[in-house]
Amino acid sequence: MNIILVPGFWLDASSWEEVTPPLTAAGHKVYPLTLPGLESADAPRAGIGLRTHIDAVVAKIDSFDAPVVLVGHSGGGAIIHGAVDARPDRVARAIYVDSGPLGEGGVINDELPADGDELPLPPWELFEDADLTDLTDDLRAMFRARAIPQPRGVAQDRQQLKDERRYEVPATIIACEFPTSMLTEMIAGGHPFVAELGRIRDVDYVDLPTGHWPQFTKPAELGAAILAAVDGTPGS
Repeated sequence: MNIILVPGFWLDASSWEEVTPPLTAAGHKVYPLTLPGLESADAPRAGIGLRTHIDAVVAKIDSFDAPVVLVGHSGGGAIIHGAVDARPDRVARAIYVDSGPLGEGGVINDELPADGDELPLPPWELFEDADLTDLTDDLRAMFRARAIPQPRGVAQDRQQLKDERRYEVPATIIACEFPTSMLTEMIAGGHPFVAELGRIRDVDYVDLPTGHWPQFTKPAELGAAILAAVDGTPGS
């Protein structure tokens, strides 16, 4: 199976490097992406928005003749959901890592402090304690050293969706900060935060307790969870 890995904010393709070994060892082909504006600290970010990143993922999907699995971490979850909407017949499964599908009109995060056209990685004090679970001082220093400013438009643009066949694409939620039981309770209660997730017909829930960056805090466990989800997908 061709697996496309979409990083969250401030990260490039290399952020997946400790996650991919079990996937490649199982014979899958893995394609971690560096999205537009994340190529380097000096890359231009003006004019890059959510649709720019969705289109980059769609272009990668279109480069294959067979269906793919999409994996999106954090803000990457909104991006892969937009790609699922654009190519519902080409995605075998969408895997959301501590994230979920962003519905029509939603934004990823319009509260992050901006500096012109970009969003630098904020001070740790701006994150919730649950975000930072298992993120040691060494891991924080590593993350900050490699962090690339996020294009502001990606965080603030509104999601635009058009094809309800997206709800037919199987999904897997790998929940880290909060247990999956909380998500299912929110869906049952009709909470608007999970309204789009609640419309997907086939969803598997996996608990991977750690902070918001499991690719750094529990990479082997994350790789195993992604592998299990992929291997449970028809055609894999």
